[in-house]
Amino acid sequence: MPDGFSAGDTAFVLISAALVMVMTPGLAFFYGGMVRAKSTLNMLAMSFLSLGIVSVLWVLYGYSLSFGPDAFGGLIGNLDFLGMRGIGLNELTGSIPITAFALFQLMFAIITPALISGAIADRAKFAAWGLFIALWVSVVYFPVAHWVFFVDGGNGGWLGDRNGVIDFAGGTAVHINAGVAGLALCLVLGKRVGFKKDPMRPHSLPLVMLGSGLLWFGWFGFNAGSALAANGVAAMAAVNTQVATGAALVGWLVYEKLKHGAFTTLGAASGAVAGLVAITPACGSVSPLGAVAIGLIAGAVCAAAVSLKYRWGFDDSLDVVGVHAVGGAIGSLLIGLFATGGVGQTAKGLFYGGGWEQLGKQALGVAAVGAYSFVMSWLLAKAVDITVGFRVSEEVEVAGIDQAEHAESAYDFSAVGAGLARALPGLAAAAPKPTEKPTEKPTETTAEKAAQKTEVDA
Repeated sequence: MPDGFSAGDTAFVLISAALVMVMTPGLAFFYGGMVRAKSTLNMLAMSFLSLGIVSVLWVLYGYSLSFGPDAFGGLIGNLDFLGMRGIGLNELTGSIPITAFALFQLMFAIITPALISGAIADRAKFAAWGLFIALWVSVVYFPVAHWVFFVDGGNGGWLGDRNGVIDFAGGTAVHINAGVAGLALCLVLGKRVGFKKDPMRPHSLPLVMLGSGLLWFGWFGFNAGSALAANGVAAMAAVNTQVATGAALVGWLVYEKLKHGAFTTLGAASGAVAGLVAITPACGSVSPLGAVAIGLIAGAVCAAAVSLKYRWGFDDSLDVVGVHAVGGAIGSLLIGLFATGGVGQTAKGLFYGGGWEQLGKQALGVAAVGAYSFVMSWLLAKAVDITVGFRVSEEVEVAGIDQAEHAESAYDFSAVGAGLARALPGLAAAAPKPTEKPTEKPTETTAEKAAQKTEVDA
């Protein structure tokens, strides 16, 4: 191997890539549990489809557009690495092979469009979604990754390398990018049937908790792995990831208790994800105390932000905008306050004597990525809708998208019913007949009332 190669760093990045890959199935479970039972498989499949499409496009041209030598003023890479050509086994970036770096960055490219899918749950055609993934990563993600992540001594991406915007692991390129794109798709596809009328509660909170746990686990690869070396910066990023996530979980639950009177498991899971999102851009530039502050702020603010869809009238099914767009913006902007200048970056935030300069740079990154993602995502979604149709029919949506799009269902309720009938032969006789009305309405628990209020509160 050439001079400078580190087997330890390479192993660390490869393991981190595997951890980030686990995040996409984790996201699938997280989203899959949040939808109604009739949409579970579709939600899982939307995330898994990203694993297939983006992996192929990344090898064909995605890596080259994202990390090839700059082709035009920091906006896009050239095609020198088309088909991954010209990248030898022994060529390094830092202390690791370029192939290891490319694999790690591929996992970021995969999960970003998968994040968008939660905004349009229950109502998108599967084939149209696949077409949108291919278009979106090509037109939106690959260029934005170049803006933010490509470093070339001041001649790289226009946001990160040329203008000093700090984004250690993807607050702008991943979370703001996906969250704002989710908003654009909500507006193009329109509201679900029954929005603001039916509760549309999560059908499986255990799945939601499982998914959030897998996301939390994989996120250590996402953030610590972005150091691209097994060093102190990676260790600090991991510590910051843990404490910010814990703080956000607490912040969300406290807000939820004060607002709705209950600590819900959905709130705990959502708060954890909000903290993970917010610390992503900042984990390599703040202290653990700064990470706690970022987490607490993100947990409470994101909990409040998810209700905006009811007030403003856009149907963000699974709170992609409130968690990822808002959380990503919070984490990116707070770097301008909490950056210490002594972790992985030399820039200092306002609270550490750096003045307002870094906050201004962070605001530039948030605004630029948000504006570009919204405009291009809306145009792409509109094009897909006009050409092949993006939304399923109302009949399909009401009956259940799993059967129509996948010819499957997540749960065999008929078998469950038959088993109960055999186990409890008197159950059928005791149940109210179709023409009979139950004598008493079941009592809702406090948590159920809080969950329903959260869904329908305008």
